[in-house]
Amino acid sequence: MSVFINMLKNIERLAFPLLQQKIQKNKVLLLYGPRRVGKTTLLEQFIKQHPSSHEILFVRGDTRTTQEGLSAQNIEPLRSFIGNHSILIIDEAQLIPNIGANLKIIVDYIPNISVIASGSAAFSLAQQVGEPLTGRKKTICLYPISVKEIIAHTNVPYYLETLDQYLIYGTYPELFRLTSYKEKKEYLDEIIDSYLFRDILALGQVKNEKIVRDLLTLLAFQIGKEVSLSELANALELHKDTVYRYLDVLERSFIIMNIRGFSRNLRKEVTKTSRYYFYDNGIRNALINNFNQLHVRNDVGMLWENYIVMERVKKQMYEEIRSNNYFWRTYDKKEIDWVEEREGKLFGYEIKWGSKKSKVPKEWLSTYSNAEFKTITKDNFLEFIT
Repeated sequence: MSVFINMLKNIERLAFPLLQQKIQKNKVLLLYGPRRVGKTTLLEQFIKQHPSSHEILFVRGDTRTTQEGLSAQNIEPLRSFIGNHSILIIDEAQLIPNIGANLKIIVDYIPNISVIASGSAAFSLAQQVGEPLTGRKKTICLYPISVKEIIAHTNVPYYLETLDQYLIYGTYPELFRLTSYKEKKEYLDEIIDSYLFRDILALGQVKNEKIVRDLLTLLAFQIGKEVSLSELANALELHKDTVYRYLDVLERSFIIMNIRGFSRNLRKEVTKTSRYYFYDNGIRNALINNFNQLHVRNDVGMLWENYIVMERVKKQMYEEIRSNNYFWRTYDKKEIDWVEEREGKLFGYEIKWGSKKSKVPKEWLSTYSNAEFKTITKDNFLEFIT
């Protein structure tokens, strides 16, 4: 393990080339992602490797000087704050008042300026920058370490040998520097208590941490299954609209991802329900306090599906695969776990922990002439996610 740990200390994230490619003059590049996945480290790496690092102004949104300097809503104070720098990098940008409007002023009125703004609380940052920066921004999402990044710095046999640990503890960068299961568990508990819930409560739309924990626990046991808002509301003794709002905040805070049902023209298809996946298996397991090894668990299928789905999403982001993602199910319970709509075609994937291949639902191919189907198992999953 120690060799692997040392190799990962200087890992180059797959998002780094995207950062270099997408930065443009008089545009804002938004770097989103969960807490503690390495956004600040990525920005520092960008500065270190930039040929003209002296032209870069790097500031943190949690400092008073930055908040005062970048919330003026007037071009002259903003110009004075930036000075002669040609690149402005703002870490934790969502903490700055009026940041969206001010970024618009900066890129509109300071010639040849490039801006990178990062933030973890996507809900807050997206609200502030969404409308003001229409047509003026690009977006990158940084995730926990991907399978492709692990393999690039070790090898396939090592990755396969340690696969079960990623299903249990996830792939937050700091975990690769911890040598004991106890340390990994404590680290994940710290993320939840010190960052995850703090960010959610700071958004102001969620006030009860216990209810949020209970909601996430319910979702943790329904991975790969349709989630009923009414059932969640009844279990939590909340109004359905409140549950919907909480789910929206959790999604925008990079804790869960919402996947809707696909439908085009088959009347029997289920379209009004959602499935939820966790951005990281370790966070999911920490929420339910279950770090048991795979051979004594009854939720391995859920862990596997969550892991494969999120690794596929990472691949889509880093390789810029443009896809609309869904699940597919009919009322008579014909279903496909993962559907991608891209390149004018439909690609259906059934995700199985075992090696047995699934039969393609007849309705899938008969209804959609442009559809394909494939089973993702432990024998072929690397091709799907790397």
